[in-house]
Amino acid sequence: MKVILFSRPQTCRSTEDLRRLFDAVEHHGFDYAINEEFARAAEGILGCSFPKEKTYGTEIGPQPDGTVMVCYGGDGTLLEGVHRLDGRELPVIGVNSGHLGFLAMAPKENIESIFDEIAAGNLKLERRSMLEISGIPGIGKQSLHALNESAVQRLGATMISINTYVDGQMTATYNGNGVIISTPTGSTAYSLSAGGPIITPACNCLAISPLSAHNLAIRPLVVPDSSEIRLEIDTRETPATVSADNRTYEITGHVSLTVKRAQRSIFLAVPHNISFYDTLRNKMMWGVDVRM
Repeated sequence: MKVILFSRPQTCRSTEDLRRLFDAVEHHGFDYAINEEFARAAEGILGCSFPKEKTYGTEIGPQPDGTVMVCYGGDGTLLEGVHRLDGRELPVIGVNSGHLGFLAMAPKENIESIFDEIAAGNLKLERRSMLEISGIPGIGKQSLHALNESAVQRLGATMISINTYVDGQMTATYNGNGVIISTPTGSTAYSLSAGGPIITPACNCLAISPLSAHNLAIRPLVVPDSSEIRLEIDTRETPATVSADNRTYEITGHVSLTVKRAQRSIFLAVPHNISFYDTLRNKMMWGVDVRM
């Protein structure tokens, strides 16, 4: 069995945490690959070295059956790890090195048991849908993919205007800071901070959430994930951005984007003893009595 290890340079890592991680890999005799940035950071902390053939760059390349990606960090780390898979449907598990995450749900304190589950083939997998975003100027006919969301938002002080169509039907004009299209997985990310709905990951839908709309009647809208969403954007000649998760592109003028559910998806591996509702309750402190 093989594990693909991924972490970002900004992730907090202690010597003890890294030793436990690599000891768990060695204990089970896993073959492994590690991204170059993580390898350099680990070498500096542990004083070791990784063979060149065990490292990879921006893409992981083809992998044998049974391979699992282990992302060490937080939700942003897992999102970047998913992008490096480039559509390969490998199970992805997030080990959280900081605060409780909605994607990186496995606590680092349980890292040995996580690798025990990988070795035993006992990972619980959830299929998570992704977005496909097309029409971004400057990248040709290439489509981008996002696990959480795609957001269009202003850069300057001037409002932008976005005419929004769902399956060809005019839905709303958002005059304001922009709009977010999110998957159920991404409903607890940027969309949540913009007042969007929390959606259980198993739901087959997409959420359209305005950003500071200059209209009090405008509210978030949930549509079937079979829908095709078209955004006709007028940046009023000032720059704006369109993002696909943690990747951002600048746009100007009149731009037409199409956002829909992607053909590809990911398999998120989650610990058996932690559910989405457990994470939601703990992260949002819904179990805390705040009455004075």
